[in-house]
Formats: sequence, structure tokens, C-alpha cells
Amino acid sequence: MPEEYNKDQLYKRNLTIYTEANPNPNSMKFMLNFMILSEGENADFPDLESAKNSPLAQELFQFSYVTRVFYMSNFITITKDDATEWPSVIPELKEFIKKYFEAEKPIFNEDQPDTIVELNNDTEAVKKIKGVLDEYIKPAVEMDGGAIQFHSFDEQSGLLKVLLQGSCSGCPASTITLKSGIETMMKRMVPQVQEVIAEGI
Repeated sequence: MPEEYNKDQLYKRNLTIYTEANPNPNSMKFMLNFMILSEGENADFPDLESAKNSPLAQELFQFSYVTRVFYMSNFITITKDDATEWPSVIPELKEFIKKYFEAEKPIFNEDQPDTIVELNNDTEAVKKIKGVLDEYIKPAVEMDGGAIQFHSFDEQSGLLKVLLQGSCSGCPASTITLKSGIETMMKRMVPQVQEVIAEGI
């Protein structure tokens, strides 16, 4: 179990990194022995432009084969292009990440903005949906190097939209998982849900 996120202690440790594959063959989790974000927070950078507030992501995008960068708790998920093979680039990525943290460089340009507190005006159906996401679905998705967020729910049609991030975005298996796993569970546990679709795939 990695230590709690502590910005002041972020660099004062022996750094270890190991990789973990996930269902998206073009994504790899680079696991760290400390927390880089507080529990429940994540940052997704689908391209260089979106990474302007994160020097670490900007530098990772300098590797020509890197197409997406995602941070969560104690890991960085890196997505590569189709032409590159993982065995040829994992060593240089691990070395880069290790040196980056050893040099005590920042993850973000400035202090992360406080999490925006959503007004609690959810309907009963939305509360149930978020509960199922938090308890049953998010932990499994996070293990695969991604994240899933509630996007919207149309009470009239029963259409639930979710946002897929990290390794889930662009993953060939994500559509199957969404329909055969997430949609099936949601329809069973929250009868108002008729269909689940994803933004961000």
C-alpha cells in the first residue's frame, strides 16, 4: 500500500518504479512507491495542448511515440502509438520518470486547484448511479490504469453517459467492457438506466 499523498515528502524517498500492463495494449501503468495525487483525484492529458499546466506531462509528450498521459494516486498511465513496441521504450520511460522525480521537478506548474464541490442536487437515480460507480466500477477501472466519471443522466430516456479516461480511452476492450459489464450492472442495480454510453473513447 503506497503512502498517503504528501506534497512536502514527495521527493524524500528511495524511488521505485515498476510497470503493469492493462487491457489496452497501447497503454502501460508506471507504478510508483508513493502517491502523486490525493486519493480520488486524477489528471488526464489526451494531447500536448491539454498538458500546459503539467511540466511532467509536457516532457513525456516529447517522446515521439507518447500519445496520452494520465495521473492517478500512485501511478502514471502512458499511452503510445501503434507502431512502437513496449519492450523497446519501457526502460527509457522508467529512467526518465525516475530522474524527473529525483531532480525534484514539479508535476504541476502551480498548486492544484481545490476540488470543485458539486452542489448536492442529484436526483435519487443519480445518487444511486454514482454509488454504483464509486463502489463497484471505479476500483476495477483504476486497476486497469484508467478512470471512469459520471457525465450525465437523462431521466426521460434512461441514457447514462460516463467519461472514460487514461488507459480506457482508445482501448479496444473498453466498448465491450462498457456494454457487457458496466451497462449490465447498472441496469440491474438502477432500473431507471436503459443504456450506458461513454464520452472520451
